[in-house]
Amino acid sequence: MDERHANILKASSTEISRLQLLSVFFAEETLYKIFLRSQVIHQMFDNNEDLDIDKLEIFHIQFTVSLIELLRKIKKSNENNVSLIYDEITLNKELIEKISNSVFNEKNFNLDKQQQSLKINQSLRKLFRVLSDDTEEFPFSKNINSFGSRYAGDFYFDITADQLGVLIDFDPKDMYMGSHASIQKKLMGQLCKYDFKTAFYCGLKSGQLIVEVYKFVERERYFLFLPSRNLFLFCELAELKGIDFNNNQSEKGRIIQELSYKNDTLTSSAAALKSYIPAEIILLLKEDYSKISDINFLDHLNNYDVQANILKAMLKTDLF
Repeated sequence: MDERHANILKASSTEISRLQLLSVFFAEETLYKIFLRSQVIHQMFDNNEDLDIDKLEIFHIQFTVSLIELLRKIKKSNENNVSLIYDEITLNKELIEKISNSVFNEKNFNLDKQQQSLKINQSLRKLFRVLSDDTEEFPFSKNINSFGSRYAGDFYFDITADQLGVLIDFDPKDMYMGSHASIQKKLMGQLCKYDFKTAFYCGLKSGQLIVEVYKFVERERYFLFLPSRNLFLFCELAELKGIDFNNNQSEKGRIIQELSYKNDTLTSSAAALKSYIPAEIILLLKEDYSKISDINFLDHLNNYDVQANILKAMLKTDLF
């Protein structure tokens, strides 16, 4: 075997090794079949010195080199896109951490709801005595408004100004109006009847105004507390259409959940995108494999000029 023959075989082995690495990276069946077929072609020339070794060199120049360049361009484009995805994932993680550090979790919220219910019940009992005795004593428990200040941003439901207007509308003649609080007469009657046993149901907010809704423990009846006016009124849930009262997750909690789901989706997309080959290229690979699988491919080797030109043209496009 002369030196030129040996050098062409060595160069052929190098190109095939490069093609093998790319076929493993992309894990595309047709590409792997092309790699195997290229090995067969190489072995054919290696085992038969009577074959024109120049044809093996032409085969690689016209086909393999251009194919490898095309695949490398796809790989680089994919890596750039994957990098952008991971940048977004990183930013989402930073935002999740930032929000998590400032959010009150549901466990704290549920525990504090019980304390707030006790404060409201104690305040209403005292308000009853104040109204009955016609005194100026302040009826509300200490820090009764701290619960709303703490949790409204995360756990209270948004309502419109019109909805709020309907909720807090009342007829003065139906009210007990004290110096510190106002309450519907019938509501106070029901509270007395059921021994002031109520529980926090949900919080509402409209702009800067917040409303707390409470439920009678022993019946499906509700009332509201408007802290800014120390106002107590019956509340009909039918007037709060569009609110899913079963969803007690905080607003920030929902954001964290959405960002976490998005990151899972982005991670899956990045894994798939890393080895993505456009459909147009896969179709071309199938055509190429069909040609090099032809038992008479050596007799038609010059026809690879057309195929090589197609590959080189695709390298210059904005497909990626």
